[in-house]
Amino acid sequence: MHWLLWKNYSRPRCLATANNTRLRRITIILQSRTALWLAFVIGLIPVTGQAAPVSIENLRMWRAPDHTRLVFDLSGPVEHKLFLLSNPHRVVIDISNVEVKKLPDMTFDGPFLSGVRTGQQGDKDVRVVLDMKQASRPRAYLLKPYEQYGYRLVVDLEQAVVANAVESSKGTFTDKPAAVISGPAPRTGPYVVAIDAGHGGEDPGAIGRRYRTREKDVVLAIAKEVKRLIDNDPSLRAVMIRNGDYFVPLRKRRELAKEMQAELFVSIHADSLPHSAARGSSVYALSQKGASSIQAGYLADRENASDLIGGIDLNDADDVLVKTLVDMAQTANISSSLELGQDILGSLRNVGPLHIAKVGQAGFAVLKLGEFPSVLVETTFISHPGEERKLRSREFQKKMARAIYEGIRRFTSKNRLRPRTSGPTVAASGSHRYHVVRRGDTLSEIAQRYQVNVNALRFANSLDGNGLVVGRRLIIPN
Repeated sequence: MHWLLWKNYSRPRCLATANNTRLRRITIILQSRTALWLAFVIGLIPVTGQAAPVSIENLRMWRAPDHTRLVFDLSGPVEHKLFLLSNPHRVVIDISNVEVKKLPDMTFDGPFLSGVRTGQQGDKDVRVVLDMKQASRPRAYLLKPYEQYGYRLVVDLEQAVVANAVESSKGTFTDKPAAVISGPAPRTGPYVVAIDAGHGGEDPGAIGRRYRTREKDVVLAIAKEVKRLIDNDPSLRAVMIRNGDYFVPLRKRRELAKEMQAELFVSIHADSLPHSAARGSSVYALSQKGASSIQAGYLADRENASDLIGGIDLNDADDVLVKTLVDMAQTANISSSLELGQDILGSLRNVGPLHIAKVGQAGFAVLKLGEFPSVLVETTFISHPGEERKLRSREFQKKMARAIYEGIRRFTSKNRLRPRTSGPTVAASGSHRYHVVRRGDTLSEIAQRYQVNVNALRFANSLDGNGLVVGRRLIIPN
């Protein structure tokens, strides 16, 4: 009985105690959650007022004959200001709300840069100082994410324009300019062929699936071999649009071809398609009416996107990025381009299978050259594992180069009697000037004397460096 009384008496008290304990625990949990929520809300207040700083994650440098390019990889968009300092020459870039990680060590052996320095400006900003070896004309612009790249700040350093001619201390130049020749002139010299190795620098082109082979490396090797073959042919003269691993915008490729007095333009590629079964060679010309096939249009779109990958300032871009289908200045040159393409295609047949048996057409922006025949050669598809393996072979590269050369040779042999409408003997507007190299002359002095860009002087005369041969007659580009 006593036990029952104790049980009946104590049970409500135990229940009450348990209930109170649970209530206290719930209250503590609610209080804790409320405190956490208040802390979270309070913590958000300063975050919404200022964004987290962007970081400069890496720096890459590309050296071309006429400029040096620096590419800063960023974790997000930034605002920047650029200005110049002299004595000594420096390019200064102030970047807002950014922090910099350790940048890679670099060797500055080019003509422009002697060093890159960074320093924190207050808590949020960074100042980048480019120490220059000479005066430069710099440009900086931000690129949005595209394919494998995130945000990038690109800085292009070009040679400053010489305002006034500088008299040479070696004496006066007495070479007289050539007489002006009006209208088409009879052919008196070799055909000038512009060899364009696609992509380069920031733009690797297509990448093989098995060996990760980069298109830009393969096509440059083939292009150099084509040039070697042409240089051994007295009826032809080759000029390279790019001869190293650097990026050349599509419009600049066309301008260089014209500047170097090209009469033919051959762009070399090794593209990819979504399905890995595609193989064999193909050749394309520009179209006035649209792509000749779905594949031709696809390849044209890929090639025209090169500027977005390699990086150009869109404020300076012409309409080739918006309107890739462009008209030829002369309809007759489309016919000549198709003829040139068919001659090259016939030679490629001896190297391996053809992907397309006739010359295709599409709106390839790089072929916007109304003045002379222009074709784009797809050597084979790097997306095919077997074709990628062949493209890596030096023997296959030589066979492909010889086929391209033989196609060019066949075309120029048939058209040997056609009047020469461009080239070193006739100027498009005005007369050409020439300079005969004397002992003690330097390339920079000659460029200053005639008020031309030293790199344009190199391109016009197919010079790789600064070395000159006494007695050689140099073309002075207009």
